[in-house]
Amino acid sequence: MTTRVGVVTFPGSLDDRDAQRAVRLAGGEPVALWHRDRDLKQVDAIVLPGGFSYGDYLRCGAIARFSPVMDSVIEQARAGMPVLGICNGFQVLCESHLLPGALTRNDHLHFICRDQRLRVENTDTAWTGDYTTGQEITVPLKNGEGGYVADERTLDELEATGRVVFRYLGGNPNGSRRDIAGITNEAGNVVGLMPHPEHAVETLTGPTTDGLGFFTSILKRLVNA
Repeated sequence: MTTRVGVVTFPGSLDDRDAQRAVRLAGGEPVALWHRDRDLKQVDAIVLPGGFSYGDYLRCGAIARFSPVMDSVIEQARAGMPVLGICNGFQVLCESHLLPGALTRNDHLHFICRDQRLRVENTDTAWTGDYTTGQEITVPLKNGEGGYVADERTLDELEATGRVVFRYLGGNPNGSRRDIAGITNEAGNVVGLMPHPEHAVETLTGPTTDGLGFFTSILKRLVNA
């Protein structure tokens, strides 16, 4: 049976088709989900893609969090369904309180677009099993509000429980606290990060194919579940 991975499209999403293509290249079946859908169409996992949902009004991800589809995504994530939030998707996960902390304006107040080196810190999540701890990968980064912040107690807890999944290498691009690029929830089924693995799945269009591991990881996890 083919593994079905839903990719949500909000008004203003722009990386949804790229995420669908990454799922397909990994061997899964991408399923398009619309922001007004409550029915998740029997998918096995969900990707919240990058972009500018609802024009980023109020705060990035603040309106998307209240879209009808998120009621179902939040319910299923809390029940254990794997969910990956990329860039704007990470912001939506934080606004939904599925992940702690928030994403704020880059400390230099400029939009940044570059290939970014990351270190993989946690391979026990549903989305990182195909990497090795300490592995360095390169994927594109593009955001204006990617600075990860949280209070010191939350940051200490993330570090102590191994929930920092990725850390920036070669210079912190946006002022994220403790160079954090991505985190996971306690159960390891929900992961959010600012860089874009879906843009690093083919040598023709990406700087590397390092991002493909996200999508092969989840397919293997679901097949072996």
